[in-house]
Amino acid sequence: MQSVLENYKFAVFGIAFAVIAFFMSAFVVPEEEQAVIIRTGEPIRTVNTPGGDSAAGLYFRLPIIDRVARVEKRVLDLEMMDEEVLSNDQQRLLVNAYARFRITNPVLMVESAGSTEGVRDALEPILNSVLRQELGRRTFQAMLTAERGTALANVRNNLDRQARQYGAEVIDVQIKRTDLPNGAPLNSAFRRMETDREREAQTIRAQGSRDARIIRAEADAQAASIYAQAYGKDAGFYDFYRAMQSYEATFAKGEGRGESSIILAPDNEYLRQFRGR
Repeated sequence: MQSVLENYKFAVFGIAFAVIAFFMSAFVVPEEEQAVIIRTGEPIRTVNTPGGDSAAGLYFRLPIIDRVARVEKRVLDLEMMDEEVLSNDQQRLLVNAYARFRITNPVLMVESAGSTEGVRDALEPILNSVLRQELGRRTFQAMLTAERGTALANVRNNLDRQARQYGAEVIDVQIKRTDLPNGAPLNSAFRRMETDREREAQTIRAQGSRDARIIRAEADAQAASIYAQAYGKDAGFYDFYRAMQSYEATFAKGEGRGESSIILAPDNEYLRQFRGR
């Protein structure tokens, strides 16, 4: 009976030890994570990495000796909040930007940064620096045009080049907002933009006035040519037509305005066409 109890105790202890060893050695890697197995400070293998031969699931390690470093497999964000940047035209801009990146080499990331937060802390000042350099080459107005896309592509390439040393890949860089600071700089920019628009409007009006004078002169020349051609074809009709235009301009000028009448002799030459001769 005593031996049976001892065997039973040994069995219970064995099962308990096996359960404890299982939970200490087993670990689960979900789909959104990748893992690096580190033994005595050196990475020995990876799990669920991009392009790797292992997928998400249940894995085992040596208890106490091996350590599991979990690394995000999803796309991560890097924020830059309201940083002041000086543009090429000496405008102080408040820039709100962000970058998206992912870890492609978890072993290099663990060795260089230790964790994804370490990568984010390392990339944040780099994003700030390359964005300042790129925007410093361009004017504020250029950032409101298609040139903005070229600038952001350059920022992404430069940031990605620096991120490779941390085992990361930069997918995209975008500027959420580019504003002038409130106060004197913003008011000065508004005044300068208003002055530019007024100067542009004056130039357009001057060009329009010049074109109008040219068109009017061409029309007068064309009318004179038509009158000359008409006079050459029928001098009598031309004389009659011009007389009728003169009568209309003269007699209708003071109509309804209380102006004095024109007194002419009946045989005045001016009334020759009016008399029918």
